[in-house]
Amino acid sequence: MPVKDARPDGFRPAQVWIYIGAALFLLALLLSAILVPDLRILHSLQALIYVAVIVLARQNSAWGYGAGFSIAILWNAMGLFITHLIQAGAIAFWLLLRTGHAEQLVPMTVTLGAIGHLVLIVATILASSRLDAENRKWWKFAGGGALSVSYFALLVAFFKPH
Repeated sequence: MPVKDARPDGFRPAQVWIYIGAALFLLALLLSAILVPDLRILHSLQALIYVAVIVLARQNSAWGYGAGFSIAILWNAMGLFITHLIQAGAIAFWLLLRTGHAEQLVPMTVTLGAIGHLVLIVATILASSRLDAENRKWWKFAGGGALSVSYFALLVAFFKPH
């Protein structure tokens, strides 16, 4: 006799981790927008990507998994290799732990966002690997990624403070 899965319908652990990763990044966007008012429009519009990822993940959509994976990879790569703010934030966190005093709050929000993105990257890969054959179409995953990265590029082009 087969054993029935005791989890509630629609509950998928990888999706919960997607929600956690996206929520961490949304928190980082909010904190950064509070600290740097010039970023409020950009970050408000950028938050829509993560809302879409959460909604699409709830629907078990390869489009959403691709969007979350791609934006997280791009944003973390920029933070690590171009702006180096992830490293600066990690140092600021370390100094906070050692001294109890935080001097560089903005880089700390970037590092918080990077942690959220790491969770999102792993969770979207796991969720994608568990899709059924019909929904595991590579072009849906790639399409979601292309749309999120294109939207982000447009946001940066038009709303990045000078």
